[in-house]
Amino acid sequence: MIKIGIAGYGKIGKIRAEVINGREDTELVAVYDIKKPEAWDDSIRYCQSFDELLNQDIDAVFICTYNDVLADYTKRALLAGKHVFCEKPPARTIQELEEVRAVESETGLILKYGFNHRYHYSVMEAKKLIDSGEMGKLLWLRGVYGKAGSIDYNNNWRNYRKVSGGGILIDQGIHMLDLMLYFSNRQFKHINSFVTTRYWDIEAEDNAFVIMQTDDEVTAMMHSSATQWRHKFLLEMTFEEGYINLDGILSGTRSYAPEKLVVGLREFEDITHAMGKPRETVTWFEYDDSWKIEVDEFLNAIVNNSKILNGTSEDGIKVLRLVESIYRNSGFYSDK
Repeated sequence: MIKIGIAGYGKIGKIRAEVINGREDTELVAVYDIKKPEAWDDSIRYCQSFDELLNQDIDAVFICTYNDVLADYTKRALLAGKHVFCEKPPARTIQELEEVRAVESETGLILKYGFNHRYHYSVMEAKKLIDSGEMGKLLWLRGVYGKAGSIDYNNNWRNYRKVSGGGILIDQGIHMLDLMLYFSNRQFKHINSFVTTRYWDIEAEDNAFVIMQTDDEVTAMMHSSATQWRHKFLLEMTFEEGYINLDGILSGTRSYAPEKLVVGLREFEDITHAMGKPRETVTWFEYDDSWKIEVDEFLNAIVNNSKILNGTSEDGIKVLRLVESIYRNSGFYSDK
């Protein structure tokens, strides 16, 4: 039986708890949150501090807190002998994450970061197809991830840079950047970006426009937006032999639905009918088990003493390095 504690019992903490409670080999022992939730289950210990949580008889900690304590809590949990599952972003800065990685190396414990988009069925099927080599060499990627904000978006903690590390880019765009790194298996080193706030009265950005390229000239364009108004997720990838589009993604609100995988193969032979409008295969997905699948990987790694495949600290450092480069290139925060 793996005994687990959760730090931060908001929306995401409760999602993690639901998965934990659904397994027969795990037990949610304790929870730490700033405020004790109403209608509390007394079979679970409520802790009034993170230290109190770490002092419980637990094997692992899920860290679902504000970004400004993610790195600190992760280090403290590892040093206390606990395996750690931490939500994205892995930290606010590369410096914070480097300190975490040093502790991870010192302790040898399991550390996993929550990039659940990798576990959507459309993403997993696309990855299999790309890795098979059937589509040939990757040429370019283009992604849009946009949401409408909310009525009180300007007061959300995610838009206070000292707490969050940035705005829509580090909050939501980081998922799109992670997928681009995941699918391309490359690091984007040449970056041009515009990071702006055009609508919301916030100190962080509400839009990030990015064009970037690898050393071997794979080019990617990305727009992360909090002024999309109609929620949108679209990642287009073009290869020598055709294209793969991830159009829509399932979420709790289903506002980015439907989720579908579109695969098209280029055709030059029948110019009259096929040139510019190749045949497509469209696969629709009705279920999202991404939250469960990624937690299962973490817990199974503890049970089997195996390595984490997705959401490693190395994955975290790559995508956070990209986020920092985009901010630095834009100069948006240079005078803030």
